Amino acid sequence: MRVVPFIVHVLVVAVALWVCTILPIGVESGGSTTGARIGTLVVVALIFGLVNAVIKPIVKVVGCAFYVLTLGLIALVVNALLFMLVGWIAGKIGLDFTIDGFWSAFWGAIVIAVVSWLLHVLIPDRIDER
Repeated sequence: MRVVPFIVHVLVVAVALWVCTILPIGVESGGSTTGARIGTLVVVALIFGLVNAVIKPIVKVVGCAFYVLTLGLIALVVNALLFMLVGWIAGKIGLDFTIDGFWSAFWGAIVIAVVSWLLHVLIPDRIDER
């Protein structure tokens, strides 16, 4: 098992989530201390990874016709809905992480995708073995 690439990926998603929380788009992460905020972002990044690994492929298979029909633009809506699911799960397990609605999730999912992509471009391939 490749532990270092997994840890790097979780940290990249956590940083992307942090960028979402500092932008005024309606995604917020609370916590009384910096350590609590970092812990919340890391746990939310783990939830994000689980949702994308388990639920996203099922949605893609079931909604394959919509992906073709909309030339892939439905992926933006699917990503927003999955991000809303991540926020809901985080709230249910007691994490101080909130998403204000669909449009906040929509823009948040785009920010996460762009920031994650940029960070993966900057990280050397020997560390980030995807």
